[in-house]
Amino acid sequence: MALQLTSRGFKEGGMIPAHYTADGEDVSPPLDWSNVPDGTKSFAILCDDPDAPGGSFCHWVIYNIPFNLVNFPEAFPTFNSLPNGTKQGVNDFGSIGYRGPAPPSGTHRYFFKLYALSAVLDLEPGAKKAQLENKIQRRILGEAQLMGKYQRG
Repeated sequence: MALQLTSRGFKEGGMIPAHYTADGEDVSPPLDWSNVPDGTKSFAILCDDPDAPGGSFCHWVIYNIPFNLVNFPEAFPTFNSLPNGTKQGVNDFGSIGYRGPAPPSGTHRYFFKLYALSAVLDLEPGAKKAQLENKIQRRILGEAQLMGKYQRG
């Protein structure tokens, strides 16, 4: 079976509750993953909005998640580095950690993408999405995604 990513906060293709957006508490949703590929040494997660007016807009960059971790609680801390080795990058808001949906108009889609990697990355905290994407090339053992939607008002 392929790597799977789910959330107790919203269903695949469903609406993301305001609690996880700029209109609410702006905290990350809980995430769970399963069917981890053999040989996984770490995980990375990207969250982006491909419907943003200026093109894809990144909401979360997180990597070097330990291979034996298979979930995140709601409101994951926004530190650039955690004691377990997890590191977070800079999102397109210019801050570290998760920043939730804040679409200027219409309904936007938000893709949470999970990557199972064959290595722990040599990447300092504060990396941008493009840097992470470059580092994970040829190291992806499996990937999964979870898509939620949000519309203001």
